[in-house]
Amino acid sequence: MFTGIVEEVGVVVELDTAPGATDARLRVRGPLAVSDAHLGDSIAVSGVCLTVTELPGDGTFVADVMPETLRRSALGDVAPGSRVNLERALAVGGRYGGHVVQGHVDGVGTIRDRRPGPRWDEVTVAVPPELARYVAEKGSIAVQGVSLTVTQVDDASFGVSLIPTTLAGTTLGELAPGSRVNLEVDALAKYTERLLAAAGVLR
Repeated sequence: MFTGIVEEVGVVVELDTAPGATDARLRVRGPLAVSDAHLGDSIAVSGVCLTVTELPGDGTFVADVMPETLRRSALGDVAPGSRVNLERALAVGGRYGGHVVQGHVDGVGTIRDRRPGPRWDEVTVAVPPELARYVAEKGSIAVQGVSLTVTQVDDASFGVSLIPTTLAGTTLGELAPGSRVNLEVDALAKYTERLLAAAGVLR
């Protein structure tokens, strides 16, 4: 489990996809992320929970990216040199500063527009129709693995405000209109819907 509080911005060293393959092998440089990592550990890469499969010992880690992950996320858009948000799995007893983030991306949104303020940016993200019902004003959402508070919402988009710390410490400050972003909606909303549907409250 993660909290959506990015610890470090890493850099993609390699994305290896064999011709005709539907999976990939990703190598990322993240000195903090690998400082106490072990094989089998989970690291969120721009919101996608990946399992560490190799630790070359040079400040990088390697993970396999399955076809489902490439279909559901924007991780296939990265290339060597791309910057990615990194967060290690939450340690028992650690500070819980964001919200419940599983690293299971629900879909891909698109930056619709951004409006710079005196010290912050207001950003609007277009959301896939099947996810819009899970987004609520003042609720939480993970964008590229960053825990954010929704400032406004309609049937096709939602807004967030990016404070200076978020702009400086994540990749969100680099995204222009048209950029694709990984979205993970609040897990509690999905479970609530599922339980109400099973009880016959929802049709």
